[in-house]
Amino acid sequence: MQLTITIPDNFLISVKQKQEDFIKTMLFNHALMLYRKNKLSLGKAAELAGYDRLTLIQKLQLENEAIYDYEPELVNEMVNNAQQTLALLK
Repeated sequence: MQLTITIPDNFLISVKQKQEDFIKTMLFNHALMLYRKNKLSLGKAAELAGYDRLTLIQKLQLENEAIYDYEPELVNEMVNNAQQTLALLK
C-alpha cells in the first residue's frame, strides 16, 4: 500500500527535519503507539517502522520503553504460576 501525505515545506523547516527523517519519525511513532496498545507485535511494529527487530528494540530502549512480546494469556499464566509458587513457599 502506498500512502501520500502533503506536508508543507515551512512545516518541515519549523521542525528542523528533512522529509525522509520526518517520515521515518512518523512511522516509528505510529508503530510505537500501535505496539503500546497491543495492536502490533514487536516484529510487526519493527516492520512498520522500517527496522529489523533488533534495531527497534534498541530504539525502544533509547526511549525507555518497555519491551515485551508476550500474549496476554501467557502473561496471566506466568503470574498465576508465580503466585502458586509463592503460596507453596509460605
